[in-house]
Amino acid sequence: MGIMKDMKNMKNLVAGAPDMIEEAQKMAANAQQQAQQQAAAAAQQQAAASGPATGPDFEPIAGVSLEQYAEVAKGLAEYNYDQSMAPQVAAMKGIGADAWQTASDTWNERIKANPSVAKQFNALYTGR
Repeated sequence: MGIMKDMKNMKNLVAGAPDMIEEAQKMAANAQQQAQQQAAAAAQQQAAASGPATGPDFEPIAGVSLEQYAEVAKGLAEYNYDQSMAPQVAAMKGIGADAWQTASDTWNERIKANPSVAKQFNALYTGR
């Protein structure tokens, strides 16, 4: 009698398989759609938080842009990050010693005071 019951249960299981497969496919599609929506929302939130790299804190200092400042900072790697070499690295990029000193001091202040400037500097420095 147990074999007959098992066969009946198996028959019912096989008969219900297409519905179970369809339900699983629907669940997978919903999960994928939710993941895409979450990723899009996270990207929008990140873009809104970072804001555009514009405004007075992004204006060049003594003719030195944030991009140039990051290039000089990256160039210090060749000198084991010896800060005393910064004026020489800046000079190789066409930036005079006085302009570099003013720019360096002020860019450091802006980076510390404005998270958007710090984030943009980090992106330029790391290439991300």
